[in-house]
Amino acid sequence: MYVGTLSFDLLLGDVRSLKEKRSVVRPIVAELQRKFAVSAAEVDHMDLHRRAGIGVAMVSGDTGHLSDVLDRCERLVAGRPEVELLSVRRRLHGDDD
Repeated sequence: MYVGTLSFDLLLGDVRSLKEKRSVVRPIVAELQRKFAVSAAEVDHMDLHRRAGIGVAMVSGDTGHLSDVLDRCERLVAGRPEVELLSVRRRLHGDDD
């Protein structure tokens, strides 16, 4: 069994309130969940309206499939024009960890 995680640090565009932030972040999280069947949530910078941290996690029996899905998740977030991807942190955990 393998567990893969991604941590995205995002800078949001012209966002002036936490309400506007939610209207940007929620669709990204929902699309990740819908398209790739991963667990995703806003996990950091909750009190800042121009920054967001999104976490993604997935469990698989095959590291190739896991890496492929995480790559596609990363491309989806990086391709969103309303956010600037500041950093991505990827971790893979196996039975040996």
